[in-house]
Amino acid sequence: MRVEKNARGETRIVEPGPLLDDEGKLAVAGYATQPLLRYDRSKVAANPLRLKEWDYYLVYDADFALALTIADLGYVGMVSASVVDLRNATFVTTSELAVLPLGRMRLPHSSDRGVTAFSNNRVTMGFTVADGLRHLSVEFERFNGDETLTAEMVLDKEPADSMNIATPWEGRPKAFYYNRKIPAMRVMGGFNLGPIDHTFEPTTAHGLLDWGRGVWTYDNMWYWSAAQGKLDGHVFGMNLGYGFGDTSAASENMVFVDGIAHKLGRVDFGIPKKPCWDTARMVGDAYDLMKPWRFTDDEGRLDLVFTPILDRCDLMDFKAVVTDQHQVFGRFDGTVVLDDGSVFDVRQLIGFAEAVHNKY
Repeated sequence: MRVEKNARGETRIVEPGPLLDDEGKLAVAGYATQPLLRYDRSKVAANPLRLKEWDYYLVYDADFALALTIADLGYVGMVSASVVDLRNATFVTTSELAVLPLGRMRLPHSSDRGVTAFSNNRVTMGFTVADGLRHLSVEFERFNGDETLTAEMVLDKEPADSMNIATPWEGRPKAFYYNRKIPAMRVMGGFNLGPIDHTFEPTTAHGLLDWGRGVWTYDNMWYWSAAQGKLDGHVFGMNLGYGFGDTSAASENMVFVDGIAHKLGRVDFGIPKKPCWDTARMVGDAYDLMKPWRFTDDEGRLDLVFTPILDRCDLMDFKAVVTDQHQVFGRFDGTVVLDDGSVFDVRQLIGFAEAVHNKY
């Protein structure tokens, strides 16, 4: 499989090939702007309880965000939806769990085609991908009290480029993380929840996909941020992150202007720390998440201030199993230097930044 080194020494994958070799190890670690690596669940050589597969979609405009997740986490399956009211800084998240799915949810091997679906006596959720269209559908009873959440949306106009990364874990040869993120797709459709009947207009709403397959280690902390919207007549998207696995071969940091990727190096989210941050057990005790964050990179190309609107937090603490998630929505202001050296201004761009600690 052919790879090349970019200007900062990162490994860029430039031709198709299998994600895993015959021993269940990553064939190559690095990044690409196309989904070149082929995932095959049958090639995984690790304990199936450690295999994590998920499809996550986030659609939003200036008023509302809707997040939908279908995940097979090995020992548990999860179907989750969140409705975020960006105007009033409120949210509702509801989830359903299934015990020991171990692949029976049959999530697709490809991010470009297939059906991801789940149904029980409370929720029916499905993502159908074919011919460049992504159809998202959900009916979630008793989502908020007695209110039922329903949604029908189509995402299209995928950008030419996307963020694709294959990441190992140091010292764990059969652990890996294969991830694709597609920002700034066009959205048609909407959702209904009680008195809210909201339509996402194609001119003002955008959707992103976070598609992941991998064998994880038990204890992980990561930082991820994404934003999308129209700025000065351009469709802009952003994906930034660090902390998850061994990213010495490549980072996942990219911005997209009219669908074309511009690769960044290492980033820091500049989250304000509380006095006891270095001894805190929980994310919210370590960081002052609702104060402005300062995003910078190691090459002087990224300089963004993130002003939070709300913290969509989710905490489960059973000692041996912990999920401590803080997805903070807000607005980005600042600049980013593109690959050609030009400066792109970012003003009042809605997005999110998250700090997550999981043990499972």
